[in-house]
Amino acid sequence: MKRVLLSFVVLSLAVSVCQAGFFDDLSKGLGMPALESGGASALDEGTIVKGLKEALATGTDRAVKSVARTDGYYGNQAIRILMPEKIRTVADVLGKIGFQKEVDGFVLSMNRAAEKAAPQAVDYFSAALKEMSFEDAGKILKGGDTAATEYFRSKTGDKIFSAFKPIVSASMNEVGTSRSYKELIQKYEKVPFVPTAELDLDNYVTTKSVDGLFRMLGEEEKKIRTNPAARGTELLKKVFGK
Repeated sequence: MKRVLLSFVVLSLAVSVCQAGFFDDLSKGLGMPALESGGASALDEGTIVKGLKEALATGTDRAVKSVARTDGYYGNQAIRILMPEKIRTVADVLGKIGFQKEVDGFVLSMNRAAEKAAPQAVDYFSAALKEMSFEDAGKILKGGDTAATEYFRSKTGDKIFSAFKPIVSASMNEVGTSRSYKELIQKYEKVPFVPTAELDLDNYVTTKSVDGLFRMLGEEEKKIRTNPAARGTELLKKVFGK
């Protein structure tokens, strides 16, 4: 009986040590305070997950708002949608023969289409947050500066692309992108001895729109991890504070 009791005590201590070590590792991953067993300042797993989800909700909201406004894409050099490589020759040729204004208008219209599609990402980010497990949260906390962004991309990237594409297509019709593209190609094809230019415009603009959104989400994540001023709420300061 004594042996059984002793074995139970040893096993209990081992489990307690392992759990403490695990949460300490989570804390150190973001420079968080060590989780003191039984202490008033200890952060339990529920607090950690809640804090992480709040941080990600804050970051995704900021990222979407930053790109969903006028010039959210076009005014940001890091994510501005540029002339597609496949028709760069078209732009170069037309610019040289007096159609630079039309070329610039086409580029602007692609960015306007992306800005109109961006708000659709909110629902997908929210769904991914609801599905996040403690195991997912642990990996994100111990991951790199953009671990959460990579998590979101793996969970929502394809869904957001599928949601963006018809909106981008409709937006391009609305803001004149498709018309501008056709006009540019027609002008280009009148130039003698130029190579044929082909492009899936919907796919190109949608891909660039999604890439830009996740790039901005990554920037917001870095701010929350490294800049105390970007955390905002007391819970975020508690979970991510040093």
